[in-house]
Amino acid sequence: MTRRNLLRGGAMLSASAFLSNPAFAVAADKKLSGASPIRLGIASYTFRKFDDAHLIQFMKDLKTPYLNLKDFHLPMTPLDQVSVRAAEYRAAGFTLTAAGTITFNKDEDDDIRSKFEYVKAAGIPMIVGAPTHAVLPRVEKFVKQYNIKLAIHNHGPEDKNFPSPFDVLAAVKNMDPRIGCCIDVGHTMRTGTDPVEAIRKVGKRVLDIHMKDLAESRVKESQVAVGDGLMPVPEIFRALIDIHYPGQVDLEYEIHADDPMPGVIKSFAYMRGVLAGMGYKG
Repeated sequence: MTRRNLLRGGAMLSASAFLSNPAFAVAADKKLSGASPIRLGIASYTFRKFDDAHLIQFMKDLKTPYLNLKDFHLPMTPLDQVSVRAAEYRAAGFTLTAAGTITFNKDEDDDIRSKFEYVKAAGIPMIVGAPTHAVLPRVEKFVKQYNIKLAIHNHGPEDKNFPSPFDVLAAVKNMDPRIGCCIDVGHTMRTGTDPVEAIRKVGKRVLDIHMKDLAESRVKESQVAVGDGLMPVPEIFRALIDIHYPGQVDLEYEIHADDPMPGVIKSFAYMRGVLAGMGYKG
């Protein structure tokens, strides 16, 4: 099967699922009110088994310009090549919204500075980061110096530092406003936290969203295509709109790494169907 047929087939199957669901059928009779305030993007970790050329083609197939780059696709070294490679993604039509996830586990200026220099060279405005509690005050100094945002990624029950968005909020609520949370809704759900409640309570400190879905709310290995599980996607989108969230919703599809596109296509079709049901253009 060619990629073109795969894309067409996946989209048609997903569209059929929407039209059979009364929650989305209203979109067929509803005049769409304008461009969506929810901007769907990709966390490039989704395509970690693929090179830059494939990533670029997949992004074009998905018709989204928003890209959160992992170092698989934008290596940190050599530093003098970072801006060159970042420019290649922009030339392909993409907006580089964030870099990461980047780990900060050394309470040392040189280590932290090197990572901010990398993001600065790429011209990217935000780091999706995984700091420790101990290193966070030192990282804040570099956020101020470089004017680069830090969105701390919560990683669920296994994360000893920031399992849920509420752990992030507690740590950063009195810090520079450029430090906030990348809410991973799947990992959030696995902690027993309602992702919708988390978005509303974290509010202006929500700097990024990583989207995924789970068939079982506490089971990491139960990830499925978005729309096939328990994730309350319409309520998540409504909460983001209500808090005037200015960022992206980046799909981070962690399963089927050797062949992710069928699930990615289905996830995008579902999310676009949700937005259409809310009255927005995809």
